[in-house]
Amino acid sequence: MATGLVHHARALVRSSIMSVRPPAESANTSSLHDEAIAAYQAGRFDAVRTLVDRILGEDGEHVGAIHLQGLLALAGGDTQSARHLLERAIRIHPEPILYNTLYAIRLKLGDYSGAVERLRQGLALQPDFSALHYNLALTLQHLERLEEAALSYRRTLEIDPEHSAAHNNLGRIHADFGALEEAERHYRRALELAPANLAARNNLAMVLLATGRYEEAWPYFEDRWVSFKLSDGRPAQTPVQVDLPRWSGERPSAATQSLRNGRPVNESLLVLDEQGYGDSLQFVRYLPLALERFSHVGYVCPPPLRRLYEQSLRERWPGLVLLDGVPSDLGHWDRYCPLMSLPMAFGTRLATVPSALPYLHADAARADHWRARLEALPAGHLPRVGVVWAGGHSGIAVDRRRSLVAAQIAPLLALWQVRWISLQKTDDPAKLADAASKARLTDWTDELADFAETAALIDNLDLVISVDTSVAHLAAAMGKPVWLLNRFAGCWRWLRGRDDSPWYPGLRLFTQMQRGDWDEVLTRVAIALQQRFPLDE
Repeated sequence: MATGLVHHARALVRSSIMSVRPPAESANTSSLHDEAIAAYQAGRFDAVRTLVDRILGEDGEHVGAIHLQGLLALAGGDTQSARHLLERAIRIHPEPILYNTLYAIRLKLGDYSGAVERLRQGLALQPDFSALHYNLALTLQHLERLEEAALSYRRTLEIDPEHSAAHNNLGRIHADFGALEEAERHYRRALELAPANLAARNNLAMVLLATGRYEEAWPYFEDRWVSFKLSDGRPAQTPVQVDLPRWSGERPSAATQSLRNGRPVNESLLVLDEQGYGDSLQFVRYLPLALERFSHVGYVCPPPLRRLYEQSLRERWPGLVLLDGVPSDLGHWDRYCPLMSLPMAFGTRLATVPSALPYLHADAARADHWRARLEALPAGHLPRVGVVWAGGHSGIAVDRRRSLVAAQIAPLLALWQVRWISLQKTDDPAKLADAASKARLTDWTDELADFAETAALIDNLDLVISVDTSVAHLAAAMGKPVWLLNRFAGCWRWLRGRDDSPWYPGLRLFTQMQRGDWDEVLTRVAIALQQRFPLDE
């Protein structure tokens, strides 16, 4: 996140560097300063140092030269020296753009509050500086001070109505508050102003998918690869590049089909994995469909899913090949397609989602192993409910919104008419069960080495209650009843205004009515549990 913000701040510095000049300067220092700016913009930092030394030899308080010194220190990783130099430049001659550079330095130091303060100081000097308003909005958005961020984006747009990125980011805030019509309006305006704004295309895809307009959405969804780290801090997604023709759903005819080495070019398809485990678990349902078009389909499979897919898919579909990575020799493959582009290739509409369940299965012997373990527990006759209360990507905004802490779920675990089985795997100490929760949980997660082993345990459960994470997809794909604890304005795949899912007929959604309010959700879940498993059973 900080990297993305610093990038924007530095871009503003680069574009405005010529405006940092002292109120008065000699013809010689002015000429040297112009040379130093040109050298800086060309990346010739040694030349910049030489020129800056000459300027300061003539005028020790030349604010432009001191600014350049600060930028050199920042580029060299000496952030503290850069801060001191910029603070000195501001004392000599405060200019709004200097506060932006100091803002970038504060971001580099991880001082977000200080960064916000510096931008506000710059805006006090020049209230109509749209770029400072925009950077302020970005930072407030990162801090999840969304109402304040929205005000700053609106101020940016008052000054610069054609600021495409501000429209896009304001749309994201509207989407976070569930105002999808407003979000869509801003995304479309962003694209009118800048058709190549890939972030806006991707965000528009999210709205279209969330509202069930799949046919219109899928082409925009192809821009999901955009590296847009300004609000949730996710790592950039980079599509794997392979030297094969892309398959987009074409049905080759005998008349048009070309040959390679004597066989049709569409005989084999290489499917590339992408994004998270939950995405893979949801979209591998398309691999058997691809085998209706191709004699062989290869899937670059994440290692933790390999054994599960071998026993669930490979045994039933011998034309499926599971690969550890992209083959170095592509001679056996004719076309390729990213996994999450398969819905577009098959023309998936809301009414045609391939929803036949189950398509994933547990190994029978391992399921028997876990059945015996469960039956040996005290009160082994109780209904067995698996539970996951937190996601697996600590530190990003979406994970904070979708996750609970164990203390929040403890009252639910106090319902004693069921046997609670932990499916919560995490390396984050903050997500571990607290003492009160541990007393109510059976926790064998240290023994769940991969998704196949997790599936074997889930096979013996009566219900899985989970936040929006991979275990929910696994259990649902196995045909198990799943109750999904869904955050307000959640992921596109769960749509809006419904408590079921076209992707998983056995899944039930318990969605937050207000942003961040899990207590009300858990109250509904507790009532539903008491109805499903009455005490007199």
